[in-house]
Amino acid sequence: MIEPLMTGMLPDFFHAASSQLVLANSVLDGASVVLRWDTLIYIGLGMLVGMLVGAFPGVTATMAVALASGFTLTMEPLQGLAVLLTIYVAAQFGDRVPAILINTPGTPSSISTTFDGYPMAKNGQAGLAMTVSAFGSAFGMVSGTILLALFAIPIAGLAREFGPPELFALVVFGLTMMIGVSSGRITKGLIAGMFGLFLATVGRDPITGDQRFTLGILELNGGVPFIPVIIGLFGLAEVLNQMITHRRNEKQVKPIQQLGRWFPDGATFRRILKPMGVGAGTGSVVGLVPAVGGDIAGIIAWDNAKRVSKNKHEFGKGSIEGLTAGDTSSTATIGGSVTTTMALGIPGDSVMAVLIGSMMIWGIQPGPALFANDPSLVYSLAMILLIATVLSLVVSLVRMKSMVKLLELKNQYLWVIILVFCIVGTFSINNSVFDVMVMLIMGLVGLFMLRFGFPPGPAVLGLILGPLAESNLRRTLIGGGWEAFLGSPIALVLFAISAAALILPPLRAMRARRKAAMAGKDEGMSVLIP
Repeated sequence: MIEPLMTGMLPDFFHAASSQLVLANSVLDGASVVLRWDTLIYIGLGMLVGMLVGAFPGVTATMAVALASGFTLTMEPLQGLAVLLTIYVAAQFGDRVPAILINTPGTPSSISTTFDGYPMAKNGQAGLAMTVSAFGSAFGMVSGTILLALFAIPIAGLAREFGPPELFALVVFGLTMMIGVSSGRITKGLIAGMFGLFLATVGRDPITGDQRFTLGILELNGGVPFIPVIIGLFGLAEVLNQMITHRRNEKQVKPIQQLGRWFPDGATFRRILKPMGVGAGTGSVVGLVPAVGGDIAGIIAWDNAKRVSKNKHEFGKGSIEGLTAGDTSSTATIGGSVTTTMALGIPGDSVMAVLIGSMMIWGIQPGPALFANDPSLVYSLAMILLIATVLSLVVSLVRMKSMVKLLELKNQYLWVIILVFCIVGTFSINNSVFDVMVMLIMGLVGLFMLRFGFPPGPAVLGLILGPLAESNLRRTLIGGGWEAFLGSPIALVLFAISAAALILPPLRAMRARRKAAMAGKDEGMSVLIP
């Protein structure tokens, strides 16, 4: 009786042991590659750049990663990823400084920081606000990294079962999600996305090899180059826009100089534990949704923390709980964003869209097969995020006073530096003047988009995901026609969510306007009736 039972249990035991051994080897392989001295140097370099980027208002993490991508393409892929990811992480720490001291977010992720950070600074608690913000940001980053390590490979495993209909629906889902969160500019987001999809059709047809929209230009046979477009839209366009609006905003706000005490006491630490948990939970979930970045997550977590707090009256007036929840949530999204990007091939936010462009030039195709072919990569990325978080936290606590002085640097000097990096970084990719011309043209296009309210994110996403969408759509139509989509429950669900992402925001806006109009009408009637 015992012998048959043991015979049935042994295969299961050996299978479980084998799986654990493979997992352990993947973790060790991923960590050992990152812990090489040259990779650690690149992480340190990315940390310094990211902290500086975050501390300068108007220089976003997307812009910094786009500029740095031109210089990292000659590196090994993992080293280049180390630089770009660390810039992304460190910028989330540096951007809290201007948000707290001059009420200006260093990057969009620190919008919620201004709600309570600046009031705390005006109350003489600027140093405490920056320290608590750094601890919250680090906790959120670690929470997001744990999410990446635990769920990236299972999500990729599920997505490997996707066929052409599901992959096309997934691309549509990612594109519409970014359009749907385009700050209420649904129509302009759609136009920007269509522009990006049009750029993706330039070059040779993926099925027949015929030239399309190349205008006889030999350099366009391989398609519109990713990195020059990204640098133009996110780097050059932003600088040109700041130059135009500088006179209008010439009066510069001086940073608050009275920093007060820096390190929180035991009571303060106990008080921020609950909002840290709220922020980490909110950010981890929101980060998994494509295109929903740290700015939205921070605002949602701030509101959630206010609902569960016993001190609701303090929120917006200098609440340490509100500051902690928002900053923890905005950084916790990074783990989910990296998970979505690497496991599904759908950028979690605009920074990840830039990162996908760099990875494709390195010959790495993000998507379901990436972690299946190289499972150690997920743990390499998690290790990079953890090391970058620790370094950024240490610098935030030790050298924050020095970073305060950076706010006094005039924007004109910064513009010159960025313009030089735009041109040199673009040229260094292929030593091509044509790439520089593309970057300059896209800079002007990006300036037009900024001035007239068109979000650049959907355009970049359309350019990057366009070939994937076209190839899977045509394979689906050749293989089974439009009926193939109807026979795929996963594709139908993704299409339904995509439609909701486009339809619901305008409907909510119409409903809000109708309520406001009714409220105004009722108020007018109350004035007329004695």
